[in-house]
Amino acid sequence: MKVLITGTSGGIGKAIAQKFLSLGHEVVGIDRDTAALTDVGYTHFVADIAKGDLPDVDGVEILVNNAGVQDSGEDIDVNLKGTIRVTEKYAFTAAIKSVLFIASASAHTGAEFPEYAASKGGIVAYMKNVALRVAKYGATANSLSPGGVTTHINDRVMNDEAAWNKIMSLTLLPKWASAEEIAEWAFFVTAVNKSMTAQDVLIDNGEAAKAEFVW
Repeated sequence: MKVLITGTSGGIGKAIAQKFLSLGHEVVGIDRDTAALTDVGYTHFVADIAKGDLPDVDGVEILVNNAGVQDSGEDIDVNLKGTIRVTEKYAFTAAIKSVLFIASASAHTGAEFPEYAASKGGIVAYMKNVALRVAKYGATANSLSPGGVTTHINDRVMNDEAAWNKIMSLTLLPKWASAEEIAEWAFFVTAVNKSMTAQDVLIDNGEAAKAEFVW
């Protein structure tokens, strides 16, 4: 299949691209940065999804909206408006089979930087709108909402022992997901799943579920 993924220069986006490439799929990546992948079957475009010219890519069968920023002053412009730009350009064609959005656990809890949480909450709402509109092509649209993921964007707390211990105390399964695990979820939801649509999947190691019963 032909898969278009945004934000492939590192982290979750790169892991998702590698998953599809390892299984022989054609992958097109869009990122502000130059290519981090040289695999056969991978094509890279340097573009800013929020305001740059998006390349013409025909026949996209799976669209993965992953590109995003955090506490940058442009979270709404990139994470939400940029994602909408990408989706409106590539998703609504007869070739489309699945659209996936990488949201965040903060879309559920609001417990993060204000504009970041708002942008991710907007993505979940927009995903449901997209699901309504791609259904006529027999396609699905869903989102994944990861909690903590062990990527460089989180180095600040991962390398702070006190902060890390506090985070783990608030997490039911005291760990974070890897980018590779999120990629497995992304592959299943887009390439294997045929019946779930308009749904957000929370993958947070039980952070939102952590509760203590006091009697």
